[in-house]
Amino acid sequence: MHFFKTLLFFLLISFFSYSQNPLITSDKIEQEVWVDSIYNSLSIDQKIGQLFTIWVATKQGPEKMDEVSSIIKKNHLGGLIFSLGNINDQAKYTNEFQSISKVPLLIGMDAEWGIGMRLDDAFSFPYNMTLGALNDNSLIYRVGKRIGVHAKRIGVHINFAPVTDINTNPNNPIIGSRSFGEDKINVTMKSLSYLKGMQSEGIMGSAKHFPGHGDTSTDSHKTLPIINFSAKRINDVELFPYKQLIKNNLSTVMVAHMEVPSLEKEPKMPSTLSKNIISKLLKKKLKFEGLVITDAMDMKGVVDFNKNQSADVSALLAGNDVLLMPDDLDESTKSIKNAIKDGIITEKRLKYSVKKILMAKYKAGLHKNNKVDLKNIVEDMNSNIDKLLFEEITEKSITLIKNDNDILPLKDVSSKIAFLEMGDSNSDEFFKMLNHYTKVDKVQYDSKAELLRTLKPYKTVIVGFHKSNKSPFDPYKFSKTEIETLELLSKNKNVILDVFAKAYALMDVDMTNVSSVLVSYQNNVTAQNKSAQIIFGALPAVGRLPVSINKKYPLHTSIKTETINRLSYGLPNSKNFDLDKLNSIDLVIEDAIEKRMTPGAQLLIAKNGKVVLNKSYGYKTYEKNNLINWDHIYDLASLTKILSSVPLLMNEYESNGINEKSTLSDILPDLDLKDKGSLLLKEMLAHQSGLYPWIPFYKETLDSINYNPITSIYSKKKTKNILFQ
Repeated sequence: MHFFKTLLFFLLISFFSYSQNPLITSDKIEQEVWVDSIYNSLSIDQKIGQLFTIWVATKQGPEKMDEVSSIIKKNHLGGLIFSLGNINDQAKYTNEFQSISKVPLLIGMDAEWGIGMRLDDAFSFPYNMTLGALNDNSLIYRVGKRIGVHAKRIGVHINFAPVTDINTNPNNPIIGSRSFGEDKINVTMKSLSYLKGMQSEGIMGSAKHFPGHGDTSTDSHKTLPIINFSAKRINDVELFPYKQLIKNNLSTVMVAHMEVPSLEKEPKMPSTLSKNIISKLLKKKLKFEGLVITDAMDMKGVVDFNKNQSADVSALLAGNDVLLMPDDLDESTKSIKNAIKDGIITEKRLKYSVKKILMAKYKAGLHKNNKVDLKNIVEDMNSNIDKLLFEEITEKSITLIKNDNDILPLKDVSSKIAFLEMGDSNSDEFFKMLNHYTKVDKVQYDSKAELLRTLKPYKTVIVGFHKSNKSPFDPYKFSKTEIETLELLSKNKNVILDVFAKAYALMDVDMTNVSSVLVSYQNNVTAQNKSAQIIFGALPAVGRLPVSINKKYPLHTSIKTETINRLSYGLPNSKNFDLDKLNSIDLVIEDAIEKRMTPGAQLLIAKNGKVVLNKSYGYKTYEKNNLINWDHIYDLASLTKILSSVPLLMNEYESNGINEKSTLSDILPDLDLKDKGSLLLKEMLAHQSGLYPWIPFYKETLDSINYNPITSIYSKKKTKNILFQ
């Protein structure tokens, strides 16, 4: 183990490049000229205004946005942090706000798992804790890159991410799933991959929450959390990711509101206002030269614990550059101006931060025209590339932590299997996908005794624990009744437990008698879909726990499984299908239904063992009473040509055995086909060969008078040992 950790450390160090000031661009001279020119053109009020970034939610409507426009003009704002709304509104108002600002605005967002974290119609990737279960950090890089693409497309310059907090406290109320996990190396490597992905698209990242919010039991939005660890522990654990990211061009750091006695001796002093934590530790000791940004200054962690002078003045004196979301902007502006007038803040100190902000603006490309193009912006920010990446991440994160007697993957699908839903959220896709492999019965019950009676015929019970996926802060624990039911069931049946929630949910569960336990982390359609496929062996289980559950299931617990010969299901572009061509199939089938060639249809397309399209169209009959569903069964007698001949001919075509001009004689050269030998295969397949379409041979087995079956051909007795069942 020691060798493994040492190897990881050296691999980590070799992955790093080194940089001094992350705000300096390759055209340093031009940058300096632009920064000096802008700075020298500003009045004292305009310089002070550059320090502030306010919160904007386009969801609040036009009247509120007019108010924001007035604030930009009046207070000479340096930046905006966008939040709730939709893509088009944010893009539109970004253009409007930029057009009225003398100095271009630095636009930021909290988009930790994607722009969809804030905007209703934007794309979201899985939470960091889900990403923490991945073994392949190149996937994290791709997530960072795609978030960078989306941010750039909508005019955002800074994403306040990655969250580099190491979540060593399972009861942390504010970080939790926002963290990559509890292992400092895993958190660092994934934070770095995420950062580099964003940087590849020109988006600045902001590591947070300095000096480390991962081991708190209170929320700094509501109070001032206390970090009661030694300086050595904080240096070895909490600061570990910052040291490495700073060496890799990290542009900004966000400072949390926390009390850290080992780093700041003054009681109840928020870290945001601490010169020891910001100037001495972050800037001097860790040599960070980028932008230092406060966490929101309207949070209780600073508002209720600030002493004496203005919190904004204290934050600036402590070493912060950007004052995020002030509690009272006018009062904050006034207090800083008075502090400059009274000599508490020197003009040199103001100049230092304002020029750094201007350097960041130049780095973001704000010295050029940055108008957001509104055309196709929603489509651009919800691409098939993103959906495919989401699917791949989800598939590779799902973690098997227990598998007694190698019960998974389920090989025997002949015995009765039941599904029991727990939790308070949707399980429809999970249940549906389970039924793609065998008949699985969903059971309902009012009492434990009734449940045991209902489950008596079943050997295996799949239990899905489904909790809300709307927010990483939603409740995630099993109820007392659910725990008791699970323990009762596992003593009598083979129970496969699949947890669509935080892994921490299992801390309250006795898993001694549970046969198999899967952690799927989040309750979304893709996770349900992929997890069901893992249970039946269509996909392998490859994820690993990013946190500890208990001593028996520690950090990095992982049981790998192999696939068996079963179809998997995924997106068409996972097999390089042309989506436009696939979509054109809909038109053909819909045309056939409209022209009454068929009342309905099912379409299934698979390649190399993966189903990429499985759709249903129309109704069972022309009366349109019953819609076609995915599980309806068709009589395949009329499809013999398609199901047998066509695949064989396709194989011959790909191996150059036949071509478009091949005839029946070409594939049956030893037979005397008489006048049929010259028929083209393609015309036969298209029903254009002139052959008689149907010969009713069965009529020769009926008598010519009453048309009853001929007794010498048909038996009236049931055959005991029939060859085909």
